[in-house]
Amino acid sequence: MFKIFSTQLGGYFTKIAQKEEMNIEDSARLLAQALVGDGYIYLHGTKEMEGVIYEALYGAEPMQNAKRLFEDGKQADVTAADRVLLISRFSTDEEIISLAKHLQENGHFIVGISAEQEGEMSLEQFTDAHIDTKLVKPLIPDDDGSRYGFPSLMTALFAYHGLKFTIDDIINEYE
Repeated sequence: MFKIFSTQLGGYFTKIAQKEEMNIEDSARLLAQALVGDGYIYLHGTKEMEGVIYEALYGAEPMQNAKRLFEDGKQADVTAADRVLLISRFSTDEEIISLAKHLQENGHFIVGISAEQEGEMSLEQFTDAHIDTKLVKPLIPDDDGSRYGFPSLMTALFAYHGLKFTIDDIINEYE
């Protein structure tokens, strides 16, 4: 089973790297604007996507000028110089859509990371740039026809790292 999981997951990483390259570049340019100016990149992830926030803030290579969008249940005062990165398992996550809609109505620039799903409303409708993690179903088929093994945090972290590397490249070229 682990071999199947590994092969399938590698396939998703390849899909993200190939098919989301332009979206990663667009997202990185948008977020880098905060770093070139006097702004911050505010981060928020729903459910397990909080793991991406931990990586960005406390990982071995933290994201420059990154902060939590919510601290002690209170939303930060996002300014025009700031940018926001929102992350959810699926693009149809109601909490993240509501937040993105509110931020967009207030004129903030937003990047989203999620797996795009069909729905009446979707995160990418309320973001300036969006990276699709592609993972909408578990990876491993079971004997009864069901599936299991849903590494949504891993695909989101992969997309995040692609985004961060691209931001770092942009900032290095700027300096």
